[in-house]
Parts: sequence; structure tokens; C-alpha cells
Amino acid sequence: MPADRGVCTDVVIRAYRKAGIDLQKEVHEDMLANFDKYPKLWGLSRPDANTDHRRAPNLMIYFARHGSPKPVSLRAEDYAPGEIVFRSLGGGVMHVGIVSGKRSADGERYLIVHNIGSGQVLEDCLFRYKITGHYIYPALSGFASSPASR
Repeated sequence: MPADRGVCTDVVIRAYRKAGIDLQKEVHEDMLANFDKYPKLWGLSRPDANTDHRRAPNLMIYFARHGSPKPVSLRAEDYAPGEIVFRSLGGGVMHVGIVSGKRSADGERYLIVHNIGSGQVLEDCLFRYKITGHYIYPALSGFASSPASR
């Protein structure tokens, strides 16, 4: 899928692919082995390799199981480049983005790389929506200089 298309999870999947990790494969394999641990929000009776990785709730469960959960806070200094942040858009809709190494115009927060409908963007939106999950998954520790953060 072209970089200017897709959904929020595609930003995360692409960043990890650049880091040499195939989250599509990893999430699907974890769901095959642990389907009961994942949400059943879409009426699925079994994992689907084509869509498992493209659903924010599935990624959140995967990162909780295989990453390092961090506390959710309203303090900008608690969020660092390469960390994954899940947010609620309301109405049961979840959204995910990656903390970049670039700071907001006022220098107070790191910008977020995400896609909320118009392609991948870098935006000052960390606290725009309620944060519901905050994770470190090791491969993006050098995200401050990653092309995906630009």
C-alpha cells in the first residue's frame, strides 16, 4: 500500500518494517497461538493474516504482551521517541501513533507520527485524544533519526 494511503496502524507496521521487524507476521503468529487473548470486536472466529495487524486493539494487545508497557500520563516528559501511544477517538474507535524525535513549536512535547485519514503526518497531537496505552517495543529506540519520523 502506498505511504500516503492506509490507516493509523500502517504507520506503525511500516516503521517496524524499516527496523527489520515484520509486525504483520508477528501479530498474526501471536494471534494464532493466543487467539483468546485478543478482542473479538469484528466477529472473527479465527485470526486473519490480512487484517490482524491493521487493527489498533490487536496491536495494543500485542505490545502489552511482547513490549514494555509504560504508565499513561498527562506529562509530556513521560513520552520519548520511538514509543507507541494508543488513544481513544471516542465511540470505541482507537488510534495509534509513534512518538517522533521532533519537538512541538513550543518545545514542550514530541510530535506524533500518525495517520488519521489523510496519510502519514507529523503533528503536535500527543494529548489531543485520551491516551489509553503507552508502550516501548525495542526496535524503534533509534526512532529520532528514522525516516518515518520525518
